[in-house]
Amino acid sequence: MFQLSAVIITFNESAKIGRCIDSLLEIADEILVVDSCSTDNTVSICEQKGARVIIQPFLGYIEQKNFAMKQAKYDIILSLDADEALSVELLNSIKKLKQEGNFGGAATMNRLTNYCGYWVRYGGWYPDTKLRLVDRKLGSWTGVNPHDKLEVQKQVKITWLHGDILHYSYDSLNDHLEQIKRFSSIGADALYQKGKRSNLSKILINPVARFVRNYILRRGFMDGFFGYVIARNSSHAVFLKYVKLYLLQQQNRRSL
Repeated sequence: MFQLSAVIITFNESAKIGRCIDSLLEIADEILVVDSCSTDNTVSICEQKGARVIIQPFLGYIEQKNFAMKQAKYDIILSLDADEALSVELLNSIKKLKQEGNFGGAATMNRLTNYCGYWVRYGGWYPDTKLRLVDRKLGSWTGVNPHDKLEVQKQVKITWLHGDILHYSYDSLNDHLEQIKRFSSIGADALYQKGKRSNLSKILINPVARFVRNYILRRGFMDGFFGYVIARNSSHAVFLKYVKLYLLQQQNRRSL
C-alpha cells in the first residue's frame, strides 16, 4: 500500500472546499491546501477539517500547482480543484488501487461537470478524462494559463480508474460569464508571451468553429437548453480571447 497526498489550490473557496475535502478523507494520508491569500474563511474551513494549509500568493495556475505538488509530504499526488469532489465509485477505485499497491506511476479518471444544477454529458464536457493521480517524480503541470494539464514522462504506465471527479463548476450563468472575462484575459496574455498573435480571421472564424465543434460535432444539442448556452458561451470565450490578444498586440506595438 502506498501513501497518498491530496493537493488542492484555493482562493476564496469557502462555499465549495468543505465538500472537496470531505470526499478525500477516506483515502488521503495527507490533505494539503495551498491558498492564495483568501479573504473569506476558506483557510479556517480547511484547518477545521484537518488539512495542512500553506499560504502562497498566486503564481499562475500552472506555477501554483507545481509549487503545491512540491510541498506535499508523499510522492503519490492526487490533485483536485476546490470545486471538485470524488464520486463514491472513484473513491472506491482509488482505495482499491492503494490496497493492491501496484500503482504504475499515473492514473486518469473521468470528470462530470455540474452546470447550474444540471449534469452535462455532451458537447465535449464528458467524459473529459483528466490525469490527476501521479508520482510527482514522473510528471508535472504544463499547458497555457489558465488551462493547466498534468503530464508525465512518455514511458510511464497510465491507468484509467472507474468513477468520476464531480465538478461543481458554475452555480449561475453570471459565474460562467465572470470566469470567461477573467480567463480570456489570462489566456490572451499567455498566448502573447508565447509569441502567438491574433488577426481578423481568427476573431471571426475561431469562435464559429468552436460553436460548431461543441454544439454539433460533439452533440452539445443533446444537453438541451444548457447545451446551447454552454456552446454559445464557449464560442464567446474564444472571441474575447482573440480580441484581447489583438488589442494587446496593438498596445505593445504603439509603445515601441
